[in-house]
Amino acid sequence: MRTKSLIITLFGVCLLLVSCRHKEKAQTLQMAIEHQMDIYPESRLQDIYKSFYQDYFGPGHLITDTAMVRHYLYSELSENDVSSPFYFEPTGREGRFVRVFLSAVADSLVSAEELLDAFIRSANEFQEPKTKWVAEWADIVRTIRDNEIPVEGFDEDEPVLTEAAHNNQAMHHSLPYNDTYHPHYRIVRRDIFEKEIKPKLKKKRKRR
Repeated sequence: MRTKSLIITLFGVCLLLVSCRHKEKAQTLQMAIEHQMDIYPESRLQDIYKSFYQDYFGPGHLITDTAMVRHYLYSELSENDVSSPFYFEPTGREGRFVRVFLSAVADSLVSAEELLDAFIRSANEFQEPKTKWVAEWADIVRTIRDNEIPVEGFDEDEPVLTEAAHNNQAMHHSLPYNDTYHPHYRIVRRDIFEKEIKPKLKKKRKRR
């Protein structure tokens, strides 16, 4: 009888722990989405997708042509205004990757070669399994709906992005986001960022 009671008690504790973890994840997910909309109010659902996709997959591809990647970086630095109110910001909910803005290079805090090397290693050393991304995206969509988080064009964009999630497809930033914020950054894995990049960033700008 005691054994049966103990099993029932343990089962109840397990259910409680699962419920608490699910609630905690839902809360942090909501906070991450609302934070993005606070910082970037012109975001569309596509931009939320991109941030969480980057958090899940990182740069999302293996890099074989480093010469071309270097060319793109130096071209972006020379042809665009890469000023930004931030030097870096975490991706998605967990911040497993970090967007390092090219303003850090323009302000001579990090060299282009240092950022390039960190970016390449972040892409080539981290390949997350794709099987859970569809469920992750469904949670994001559900969180926005359930909490009535205002995202312009949500109903129009959601079917397209859900199909993209099923295809494990990366997305560009939306046109309103690009026109308003002019984002220029490279994705770096958090442990590489914390060890190699962050110590070089002086507190001239606040991260988001």
